Amino acid sequence: MYALGRHILAEMYGCAPEILDDQETVEKIMVQAAIEAGAEIREVAFHKFSPQGVSGVVVISESHLAIHTWPEFGYAAVDVFTCGTRVNPWDACNYLTEKFRAEHMTATEVKRGIFEEPVKVANY
Repeated sequence: MYALGRHILAEMYGCAPEILDDQETVEKIMVQAAIEAGAEIREVAFHKFSPQGVSGVVVISESHLAIHTWPEFGYAAVDVFTCGTRVNPWDACNYLTEKFRAEHMTATEVKRGIFEEPVKVANY
């Protein structure tokens, strides 16, 4: 079996609430996670909610990194989706876990675009 992409769905608990509620810090960490994984950044969009929480996405050539935070619970829901073989989504996920100071992280990897034989696609 061959997959076009790998999608990590991560649950981060016990994160630093002051980090999760700071739009600028969350954005910088997410952008740096993409860089750490070797991805090519295309666009960045983040929003600060009232009274708390941040949501955002880093669009990369290889797909995206997305986050939704609940500072009041020290919780972040994170998606890291990469296509091709050049970028490892786990590198970004592990970086985020460290920078958000998560006490506990669980994650599931989903293979996306599964084919029985190799398909010719752009090599990101």
